Amino acid sequence: MALRDRLLPSEVEGQDLLRACWAGTGLFTAIAVITTIYPDPMAVPIAVVSLGLLAAGCAAMLWAFRRALERSRYELIGVGGLYFLAGCAPRSVQLSMMAALATELVVALAAASVRPFTASAFGILVPVYALGLSGAWGARHGTFPPRPLDSTISERGDPSRNGDDV
Repeated sequence: MALRDRLLPSEVEGQDLLRACWAGTGLFTAIAVITTIYPDPMAVPIAVVSLGLLAAGCAAMLWAFRRALERSRYELIGVGGLYFLAGCAPRSVQLSMMAALATELVVALAAASVRPFTASAFGILVPVYALGLSGAWGARHGTFPPRPLDSTISERGDPSRNGDDV
């Protein structure tokens, strides 16, 4: 199986998120390598790319959290499942997203270590991107177990209780 097939598994939902995740990871990796070689002329590009990926990752995380809140009324959603795709995604999707996260972490730490006190330090912010897109995949396509219907959950939304159950 080719590396591309492992990183972008076919016949799974959320291909757009997988492609976007690896496109951002690839862009950051290329910019980080060039910045490590030519730190001064690449200071602005690494900062712009890193902050842009951070902003996109934060937006994806917030969207995923909002969507997970809606789904959590009927499904048991945990942070590990939502953002790390543990037990909610096909193994190929989880490995792909976590490989992108690991790549961003390694590249960011390596670039910042090789060129400390330069704009390469902005790269430390980038892993939020892969984590946010993983959360978006989990919130949109993840499969979670149904929430059990017990009395504590059904009474939670009952306005007549007013918290007087102590």
